Amino acid sequence: MKLFSRVIGEGPDVLIMHGLFGMNDNWNTLGKRWAEDCGMRMHMLDLRNHGQSPHSDDHSYQAMAEDVIEYLDDNQIESAIVMGHSMGGKVAMRMAVDHPERVEKLVVVDIAPKGYPVHHQEIIDALRTLDFDVLTSRRDADAKLEESMPNFMMRQFLLKSLHRNENKRLEWRFNLDAIETNIEMVGEAMESTAHYDKTTLFIRGEKSGYIKDEDLSTIHDHFPKAELHTVGGAGHWVHAEKPEEMYREICSFLTEA
Repeated sequence: MKLFSRVIGEGPDVLIMHGLFGMNDNWNTLGKRWAEDCGMRMHMLDLRNHGQSPHSDDHSYQAMAEDVIEYLDDNQIESAIVMGHSMGGKVAMRMAVDHPERVEKLVVVDIAPKGYPVHHQEIIDALRTLDFDVLTSRRDADAKLEESMPNFMMRQFLLKSLHRNENKRLEWRFNLDAIETNIEMVGEAMESTAHYDKTTLFIRGEKSGYIKDEDLSTIHDHFPKAELHTVGGAGHWVHAEKPEEMYREICSFLTEA
């Protein structure tokens, strides 16, 4: 599958992959800064079923990882630093385990290689309340979504993926049907034999709960060279909540020998 990307800068290649319901521009501001200040060529990707990339019924991590390998091949990139947040972090881990020769270093933001119970159904249910035969503006969509989703930040995150199709009708860029069908897969654990022994950085939000202290042993089972950095005061959307600390931490990681 041919993935859509935004590429900024010149230098060593860095791939960034968003989380569930996200898209490439979730990382656009930080990506520009890393390109300009850290001397990197930043590739902000839309994973399958998200953003401007194609849709498919298959939403497995193996398929998503192979899409990114195809992207590397198409762009004549032998290996890259690979970074992913949440679902994108699981894609990055899958790539590193299956194709370690293509992943120079790994950054995983606020997700662990363990299994997670399904916890996105409330979001899906809220999204299903929007009838785009009736709603004709982003403001109307936001007002309807607010009835079941009072969290302003979450609504704004989701509404980034709302656009008008060729018929001027509002629709989601993400493939809600495929996501809902495969929602149990989104939280699946890595198999016990999965292993990547190159430099790895895990970043967690202090208030998130996605990576707990007791998960460190599991992380090191799969990624023995992993280090963990905790961003104080941040939740799951670490890069949106604490962009300055993320900027400094990642820039240091990208440029260190």
